[in-house]
Amino acid sequence: MDLPFSIDRHIVIAARRDTVFRYFTDPARWAQWWGAGSRVDPRVGGEVFIQYAGMSATAQGTIVEIAAPERIVFTYGYDRPDTPLAPGASLVTITLVEVPGGTRVELRHDVATEALRRDHVAGWRYHMAVFGHVVMTEHDAGATATIDRYLATWSERDADARAAALAATCSDDIVYRDRYGYATGRDDLAGHIAAAQIHLPSTLARDGDVRVTLGTALVDWTATKDGAPAARGTSVVELAADGRIARVTGFWR
Repeated sequence: MDLPFSIDRHIVIAARRDTVFRYFTDPARWAQWWGAGSRVDPRVGGEVFIQYAGMSATAQGTIVEIAAPERIVFTYGYDRPDTPLAPGASLVTITLVEVPGGTRVELRHDVATEALRRDHVAGWRYHMAVFGHVVMTEHDAGATATIDRYLATWSERDADARAAALAATCSDDIVYRDRYGYATGRDDLAGHIAAAQIHLPSTLARDGDVRVTLGTALVDWTATKDGAPAARGTSVVELAADGRIARVTGFWR
């Protein structure tokens, strides 16, 4: 095929590469981001079928190359007779690259004309965003439990128990910052928590639901002392690729 024009887009997802790649090879996950009725046969020569969510249009193609968890290549076109892009008339290459903090998803769509390139830019911008959201929804499923256990460490007086909880919920190189503290790494954060227990002895707990999207959560919290609120605030929590907490920025109210 002579395909001299291309759309090149990328997104970075805070999830492991093998987790991300499953959304190109697992039929149920494939349908989650394309739409019900979409399907994929994850082998060379296998069919790719896309039923766009909320639309009557469909697309289809054939897998040309698959190298888990790094790359998948398939042809792409529409099954309508009035379309300028027939099945097999273009080529989509998706490459997954491990980067600090997660996975870079690189998409290249090679097409025959400038008009086709221009017409598909907006569509891929949308679908790459949907893809990232769908992957991260699964990745973020345990965020509330992780954040609740992390918040409980601020009330944990036993140093060993506190260290164990931080190891389970926070990355080795976690960064914590607010108006009263800046800690880098779990040991430094454990020391900051111990100091906070001296200067503001209280019980810290979540206030309302965790709001999380694309690996970033907003957490309202209340510090209670002797049954009365002593402080309130909101923390921005960023999750690492393994689901633990990588960064916390606290806002006091």
